[in-house]
Amino acid sequence: MSSNSIRHDWQREEITALFDIPFNALLAQAHAVHAQYHDPNAVQVSTLLSIKTGGCPEDCAYCPQAQRYQTGVQAEKLMSTEAVLAQARAARAAGASRFCMGAAWRNPKDRDVEKVAEMITAVRALGMETCATLGMLSAEQAHTLKSAGLDYYNHNIDTAPEHYEQIISTRTIDDRLQTLEHVRDAGMKTCCGGIVGLGETREQRAGLLQALANLPEHPDSVPINQLVQVPGTPLHGTEPLDPFEFVRTIAVARLLMPASMVRLSAGREQMNEGIQALCFFAGANSIFYGDKLLTTGNPQAAADRALFKRLDLHPLEIQEVSETVHASILQPHETCERALA
Repeated sequence: MSSNSIRHDWQREEITALFDIPFNALLAQAHAVHAQYHDPNAVQVSTLLSIKTGGCPEDCAYCPQAQRYQTGVQAEKLMSTEAVLAQARAARAAGASRFCMGAAWRNPKDRDVEKVAEMITAVRALGMETCATLGMLSAEQAHTLKSAGLDYYNHNIDTAPEHYEQIISTRTIDDRLQTLEHVRDAGMKTCCGGIVGLGETREQRAGLLQALANLPEHPDSVPINQLVQVPGTPLHGTEPLDPFEFVRTIAVARLLMPASMVRLSAGREQMNEGIQALCFFAGANSIFYGDKLLTTGNPQAAADRALFKRLDLHPLEIQEVSETVHASILQPHETCERALA
């Protein structure tokens, strides 16, 4: 697959055919594409901080932050810039190169966006990439965040278009796509993926990846989340997704979006090291790093460092280029000494 073969016109039957390739052959094909576009032994390391937890008015069936569900998550106010900056410094010291800030809003008020913009400017001054996920944005709000220095905006489409209404009723997939358009128009990079294990069929998993791969621009980062079942949410008790089907999903995502970063996101705590290693081989090259993702658990940093060492992986680092923070791969021994020590 060459660079001019990046496509935005994938048909559903083509994607389901990729899912049907025998497992080892699929992984071999995905790994070959991955090695063509990326260093196959480099993994981007990001830290995610919930800067405003709980109290969300939406009804996402997977989310413990929805105020209508009894999950034990308490609504909290927006953190101060000073508190966020302290967490960002700690993340940088632990080896993270990207700092993501998440807030449980359906759509933030302008005054909230101004406060988050202050945080973005402060974190970016540390030399870290910045990412935010704040809900749906207006065009003006997207430009405000861009002016503050935000590199990436995360806004997942969650699931296949035809499965969307079974998971969420308080917004439509078109609402999500409109925010992504505002983000692209403002000149920011997009971080957009979805969740598997929501009770969807393989056909619907193919539909999720089709919707992502056929966006006007492939997302720069594609987080693939595995449902973390939280008591009190409607999806608690859903039949778990087979781990090898998750690996297949990573491989197909890599084939459809070869230049994107494919991220192992929520649910990694439930994966054993062997499944994670298969995911890295299949094309995953980004993880969230730390003890918690918003309100759900994540493998501890020490365990991640040990796994990287055993798999001969090294994290990406960043450098400033033309006023924009970019991922840049250092030599493995330099990176391991600085980020995995």
